[in-house]
Amino acid sequence: MWSRHNAAITAAAMVILASPVLALCGCGQSTSAPPSHATQLRSPFTGEPVSSLNRVLAVKIDNIVYARPQTGLTHADIVYVLPVEGGLSRFLTIFSSDYPPVIGPVRSAREDDLELLRQFGRPAFAYSGATATLLPYIHRTARIVDLYDGIASGYFRDSRRIAPYNLYARTPRLLKQAPQASKAHDVGFRFGPPPPGGKLTQSASVSYPAASFRFTWSPARARWLVSMDGRPAVTTDGGRLAPATVVIQHTTVRTSRFLEYGKPPPYAESVGSGTALVLRDGRAWTTHWSRPAANGGTTFTTVSGQRMTFAQGQVWIVLAYR
Repeated sequence: MWSRHNAAITAAAMVILASPVLALCGCGQSTSAPPSHATQLRSPFTGEPVSSLNRVLAVKIDNIVYARPQTGLTHADIVYVLPVEGGLSRFLTIFSSDYPPVIGPVRSAREDDLELLRQFGRPAFAYSGATATLLPYIHRTARIVDLYDGIASGYFRDSRRIAPYNLYARTPRLLKQAPQASKAHDVGFRFGPPPPGGKLTQSASVSYPAASFRFTWSPARARWLVSMDGRPAVTTDGGRLAPATVVIQHTTVRTSRFLEYGKPPPYAESVGSGTALVLRDGRAWTTHWSRPAANGGTTFTTVSGQRMTFAQGQVWIVLAYR
């Protein structure tokens, strides 16, 4: 009897001693949960935290004086500034992180919009129309979810403004018609602490023949305040336009194949390479930009060859004449 009792105690002790070994080697069951190493999802367009990567909605917005103040611009992830006929400018705005309820005034597309849009995969593109030869070309060849005003719903006219500068779009209606639009993905931007160098800069300007922009650093807001044609640029729903990063991207501006009012409008090339001035955190960096193919994004590098990082928040890219 003593031998059996002694053997039982010895066996129990062996089990107790072995249990930690089983847990450590992974052969036994453990009730403790593994540590979480999840990282915060961030927008590839702004570098800011997001709960999910959403569909890309591009909207062409007018910028003639009669179209100001615009609606919805402060919600855009990216604002491209493009030259158009008459020496004026228009915006190609990219939304994904935050969709405002209304956007506008919506205006017509140009050929160079299509080259910019290719980097976003198959984005939804809202626009009021195009010249008689360009419109069928867009329908036939552009890699977009086509939200042209003539075939999509969700547009309305604001009777308080004069036509054609009074066309607006209801964003939920647009998105409902674009369930297959591409989601936000890497287009070449990098976000993080600023690289070494950079010149202290209070403001920087860029102009087209009949339009001008000034970006003035606000230490209080840690943003670049936008002025257009010498006046503060504001919106109806978000106050002063104030991106975190501004890129003045010098490029070749040729003429389009498609006429506007009987003349070829400007075509700002976004594929290729050149120099760019990047503004962030009250400083300016001279950089090199490169976009070898329309299907890919644009990389920005400093003079030392280091990737240029942007500040978190809205990014403006002005395609400027070399």
